[in-house]
Amino acid sequence: MTLSIGIIGLGFMGSDHVKRVATRLNGARLGGVADLKKDLAEKYAKEYGAKVFDNGMDLIDSPDIDAVMVVTRPHETHEKFVIHAIEVGKFVFCEKPLTLTAAGCQKIIDAEVKGGKRLVQVGFMRRYDPGYIEMKKAIDSHEYGEPLLIHATHRNTAVDESYDTSMSIIETAIHEADVLHWLLGEDYDSGTTFLPKKQTKYTHSKLHDPQIITLDTKSGVHIDLEVFVNDQIGYDINCSVVCEDGIIDLESPQVTSVKTNKLKRQTKIPVDCTERFKVAYDHELQNWVNDVAQNKVTGPSSWDGLVAMVTCDALSKSRDNNAERVAIKLPDNKPALYND
Repeated sequence: MTLSIGIIGLGFMGSDHVKRVATRLNGARLGGVADLKKDLAEKYAKEYGAKVFDNGMDLIDSPDIDAVMVVTRPHETHEKFVIHAIEVGKFVFCEKPLTLTAAGCQKIIDAEVKGGKRLVQVGFMRRYDPGYIEMKKAIDSHEYGEPLLIHATHRNTAVDESYDTSMSIIETAIHEADVLHWLLGEDYDSGTTFLPKKQTKYTHSKLHDPQIITLDTKSGVHIDLEVFVNDQIGYDINCSVVCEDGIIDLESPQVTSVKTNKLKRQTKIPVDCTERFKVAYDHELQNWVNDVAQNKVTGPSSWDGLVAMVTCDALSKSRDNNAERVAIKLPDNKPALYND
């Protein structure tokens, strides 16, 4: 069976996924596209032999589409498309964040629970990155003792003036909120967001950059995260897990390093997420296609989307209240649907 996949939203990530679905995935084809920019939809439809839909709802309803990808901006639009896909019984892959509010995530969870089946996968691609997978295996093996501390950085080359202070958490740190929770296999207890007085000269009036985040897990693992979105050097993702008997460091994928006549040794820093996590995106969506072909999903769930959003809400509250420590409280009853 070849899955006919429809993609809603053809911006930065959506266009990258269009090419991935159309040219790199086994068992899938690009069946349809929808975007507010009709010329963009027509461009990709013509290039890859897909159908153009007037809007996302029509794409979801079409009998020609087997499964749906939601990659729309603004992120507020995710909720309505995901819930509609659930209501018509179609599997849906939604790029992060699942929604912009914990309440919105809960609505999606309620819709899935009502239907009695997991249909949603959230786009937390780092869980499919070979480096993070190796780190998790090392942590789970206990070969290096218990993890004590994690030091992490999430740095981007530059952002434009549409990117504001709040987005450093909801758009950027949300990746660490998910992947570190997954690495350690436990929930967070509390967190803080500190805004340093000194800022980069490359920021603008609506963005405080950099920001420093801390998280503590239920067992007491302490995490510090630097979010710096105008570092001017590249997409620089780092993670160091300090354990009792060793330190596990994440390495960026690279093939070569260069020694130059300037007495320097250079290693390449990726330009953006589509370069750094290309393999992760490929594995993530191939896994999703394979699962859907077997009438299931096993990747990051709506519950994982809720965990990340509750975490981001707490970190945002801390940021707005002079870095006070804020408790991270999940709903009391996790539905059995998400216990697999």
